[in-house]
Amino acid sequence: MLPILRSIVQEVSAAGSVEQALNLIVVRVKETMGVDVCSAYLVDKQAQQFVLMATDGLNAASVGQVRMGMNEGLVSVVAEREEPVNICAPHNHPRFREFPETGEERYHSFLGVPIIHHRQVLGVLVLQQHSEKPFDEDVVTFLVTIAAQLAGAIAHADASGEIEGLRPKRSVAAPLLGLPGAPGVAIGTAVVMHPYADIDSIPDRQTDDPKGELKRFRKAVDAVKKEIRAMADRIGEDLGKGDSALFDAYLLMLESDSLIDTTEERIRQGNWAPGALRETVQEHLRVFEAMEDNYLRERAEDVRDLGRRILGHMNNEKRQKPDYPRETVLVGEEITASMLIEVPPRRLAGVISARGSRTSHVAILARALGVPAVMGVDELPVGRVDGRRVIADGYSGRVYVNPNQTVRREFRRLQQEEKAMSEKLRSLGTLPAKTKDGARIHLYANTGLVSDLKPSMKSGAEGVGLYRTEFPFMIRERFPGEEEQRQVYREVLESFHPQPVIMRTLDVGGDKALPYFPIQEDNPFLGWRGIRITLDHPEIFLVQLRAMMKANAGLNNLQLLLPMVSDVREVDQALALIHRAHDELLEEGEDVKLPKIGVMIEVPSAIYQADELARRVDFFSVGSNDLTQYLLAVDRNNPRVAELYDSLHPAVLRALKQLVEAARQHKRPVSVCGEMAGDPAAALLLLGMGISSLSMSASSLLGIKWLVRSFSRRRAKAALERALKMENAGEVRNHLNLLLEKSGLGGLVRAGK
Repeated sequence: MLPILRSIVQEVSAAGSVEQALNLIVVRVKETMGVDVCSAYLVDKQAQQFVLMATDGLNAASVGQVRMGMNEGLVSVVAEREEPVNICAPHNHPRFREFPETGEERYHSFLGVPIIHHRQVLGVLVLQQHSEKPFDEDVVTFLVTIAAQLAGAIAHADASGEIEGLRPKRSVAAPLLGLPGAPGVAIGTAVVMHPYADIDSIPDRQTDDPKGELKRFRKAVDAVKKEIRAMADRIGEDLGKGDSALFDAYLLMLESDSLIDTTEERIRQGNWAPGALRETVQEHLRVFEAMEDNYLRERAEDVRDLGRRILGHMNNEKRQKPDYPRETVLVGEEITASMLIEVPPRRLAGVISARGSRTSHVAILARALGVPAVMGVDELPVGRVDGRRVIADGYSGRVYVNPNQTVRREFRRLQQEEKAMSEKLRSLGTLPAKTKDGARIHLYANTGLVSDLKPSMKSGAEGVGLYRTEFPFMIRERFPGEEEQRQVYREVLESFHPQPVIMRTLDVGGDKALPYFPIQEDNPFLGWRGIRITLDHPEIFLVQLRAMMKANAGLNNLQLLLPMVSDVREVDQALALIHRAHDELLEEGEDVKLPKIGVMIEVPSAIYQADELARRVDFFSVGSNDLTQYLLAVDRNNPRVAELYDSLHPAVLRALKQLVEAARQHKRPVSVCGEMAGDPAAALLLLGMGISSLSMSASSLLGIKWLVRSFSRRRAKAALERALKMENAGEVRNHLNLLLEKSGLGGLVRAGK
């Protein structure tokens, strides 16, 4: 049966539409299984009906005409049970409903199998036959397999409005679901962007002229550098010159040993320039894409974009720029920051990308530009939306293709409310984040690139709550030296002086292997990483500590943060090395001070040793992303289980409450620096717990400040006490969102004000 199944799957994949796929399946399944009837019913969500969409065996004229309610007929029984229903004499079943126009009264056996995608029943595949006996087990399992293969295609077509006849009286389709990338509502015309060049398809090819290939490669690199500088100048006109530093990372890569020198060495060894470039880019991609940290993993997008641009210049490809309508919404499998910059600023309305997350460069840039963005829309039918009207809701991550007039009118209204709310938030920029009963909360920004500093400062951040130090290590083919690191850290510290900057010490290993320091592990999530690797390599740790403290000379706004701590012994060993580095610098005549030292709480064991840890360090910083992931045993990057990941899970809330209480006994401040800090619902509970500071992306900061200034600590504590009595994250979130709505802050969790 497997060859037949593969054949059917291939034919379905090649079908031009979902209608063709359904018609093909009913014919092929009927023929293969030797049954009398095969039919496909799909769910019309808005009408709450099942619709006959294809059949081989019933009257063809009934397709699109037969409709039944969600509790009518045997099809509804299959959907309710979410499992196969295999019965004889179906007309005797209490839920049986006869449709004489189909001619089905002749059939005396029924097999129905649900078509399920992401826990949602999309339809039912049905087999019928004259004989009054149940279908064999191999028939049942074959139909289950076919239904599973069909589910994704149906979800895709349903969401994009491609299924003809399913919704004859309406033009609006169900929304596609993605991830919020940048807040706001975009309404406009989709312009589909394609990659600059397909670097993955380049073959290896030997060259007899390495010198010529080197010249060709270097010329292309210089051309891309010129492009990137022009982009930086252009964005500087819209955001201010400082924000053009977003492209500094691109230029650093174009000058890095690991990208340029490695490619040139491969050319010298005999590979032609495109093949050598492909090898180097793919090597970098493997490193970045294996990383757990979303922020760092998304840098693979930047490497791929640069590789494509270099290849395009080597091949002398001239990409024809599309016509950008007045309200352009960029759409693509993977929208890059450079694609976004190519659009005339006054014409860019929004961004929709099938890949990526809010930590993608394009999402960071979209937030800086104030352009709504939805990322990771994996059901996005990129090839079929060019020129269509689309709506992108950057709050919910929803995308509407070909929305009707009513939907467009509603979102236009929400846009106007958004504009009014944005003006209100900007007025809060210079005001303190102080509750109605006088409690002061410090709001910091998370950052990892120098390019992020300007947006963070413009947002009113009071400092940096988490500075990731990994990037200088990742753009080189060797460990950066003490002076190289000092210069990078100094720029960050000076940018925010006298406000505090909390720098996390090197957090690599396992899932974040450096190109020149590869680590292979069966389970990198629980492996050799963070403080574990730096303690095992004091020669790396001490150089970084010395560079940080030297960069802090005369500024004294540095605070150190130790990642992935799971045992007090690790803190004791780290403190010994920190004091050793400090003593060495003093002996060398450096005017340095010992900074405050904190522990990152991201491993559950640290919660239960909070009392012991508090005696050793000056502060705690909660990495809510990892803490949630480890507490719930959920990989938030795995689409199969990502919906189980929620920082408002009662277990997470109780763990945080326990941590704060332990810290309070030792008068140690607690900060939260993960996505939880920028989530208005979660931030309200953190306020109630007594958290002293929150650190988030710059784009979330003003909204959280509005929240803080709208509540008293006492009222937030009451919301927390009620939430702690709830049993699941959905219940907690609904409770908090309702509270925000009643408090006039609904615009923080949805479009509108």
